[in-house]
Amino acid sequence: MTAPVAGGADAAAPGGVTSAVVVGAGLAGLTAASGLAERGVEVTVLEARERVGGRTHGLRVSPTGWVDAGAAYLGDRHTELLALMAELDLKTTPTTMLGASRFALGAEHATRDGRFPPLNAVALGDMFELLAELTDAVRPEAPWLTPDAERLDTTTAAEWAEQNLTHPDARLFFPLFLGEMMAADPADVSVLHMAFYLRSGGGIRYLNAFEGGAQQDRIAGGAHQACERLAARLGDRVRLGEPAVAVHQDGAGVTVRTALGEHRADVAVIALPPLLAQALEYAPALPAPRAGRRTARGCAVKVNLVYPEPLWRRHGLSGWSVNAEGPLLSTVDDSPSDDGVGVLTGFVTGAEAHRYAALDPEQQRTAAVEQAARLFPMLPAPIAFHVTDWVNDPYSQGCYAALFGPGDWLRHGPSLTAPHGRVHWAGTETSTAFFGLMEGAIRSGDRVVAEILGRP
Repeated sequence: MTAPVAGGADAAAPGGVTSAVVVGAGLAGLTAASGLAERGVEVTVLEARERVGGRTHGLRVSPTGWVDAGAAYLGDRHTELLALMAELDLKTTPTTMLGASRFALGAEHATRDGRFPPLNAVALGDMFELLAELTDAVRPEAPWLTPDAERLDTTTAAEWAEQNLTHPDARLFFPLFLGEMMAADPADVSVLHMAFYLRSGGGIRYLNAFEGGAQQDRIAGGAHQACERLAARLGDRVRLGEPAVAVHQDGAGVTVRTALGEHRADVAVIALPPLLAQALEYAPALPAPRAGRRTARGCAVKVNLVYPEPLWRRHGLSGWSVNAEGPLLSTVDDSPSDDGVGVLTGFVTGAEAHRYAALDPEQQRTAAVEQAARLFPMLPAPIAFHVTDWVNDPYSQGCYAALFGPGDWLRHGPSLTAPHGRVHWAGTETSTAFFGLMEGAIRSGDRVVAEILGRP
């Protein structure tokens, strides 16, 4: 029995569209599916995994506590996510940042108030001013139309840093900053994509901030709940363990083929990251590719170390750290607000993510636990340890989002959201607002609903 969705299955859909197949049950796909179903469209959602959620994923760390192994943070500008949470009766919990930070940016470990690293303040200030100039010049709604876009899109962030950052402290900190902000190795992204990503997310100051910024809050109980509650409304319209392999369309409709069968509808919504969307077979063929040879996977591995309680707080520490050497390039206190356990989340990003992901599980545990003990000597051995490797996840191929390499915005940007006949595109990588974030995913799903139902 299919769960009811507001609007009713018998309601007439505008625009002549009565059925849709949605490929991907992450936030974008489920937002699109729910919006279409509410307006009377018969929806089928195909998900390759045996769970919904995409790049949101919850891990149980105690009988009542959950931690985010994927997307986690939000701020007050994430209006569509906050509206969805209110609709789904989900609450926020603040990201705890009380106490001093730890830094391992050289031979000595340093403890200091705030999050500004113990590096040359003038050099870092100059670096951020240069980044702000790039960010302010980007046209976020159409990055390929940015002044000097061709040069910016054919230069990597690593090349830009080599040309513009002269102080060793700026050169040290730049890849750490880029890894934290967008899970990127500077060699993988164009300057245009770097600047766009920072602008799209609200600017450097907002993206980088906890209090008053994009990392201010988490979803109490885990971000995965949003997708689980959306999927529960759709009921058996959501089919798990059924990856799509081909999308064929004709004058009468579209057929999505999977290993288990075929699904026929008026339209299809492909809510997949670009590399996965590109891997599907299309007939007729796509007029423009979804990804190219320089499109890279977001370089993120997330490590959750679980302790009996957040012991660092007893010592006046916030749990935040920044480190020049891996595997944990940064850590943050992600302890559940309503549970006694302490969770220290480590971010392994950029080139370090590929190195760490290549280790066997015991090597991964040893490296992360030993580094956490050096940063926070008061910590005992963790009572649980979790690694979520997004780099090699076959159904995400990277996280936080795909990395647009040299030439990608000029080649693929103009067709990023343009429908291919009856095929429509969703996913955070199709949103020019809050690209790479949960907010961007939801906005892309809403855009597709309006796009489909506005068709003649």
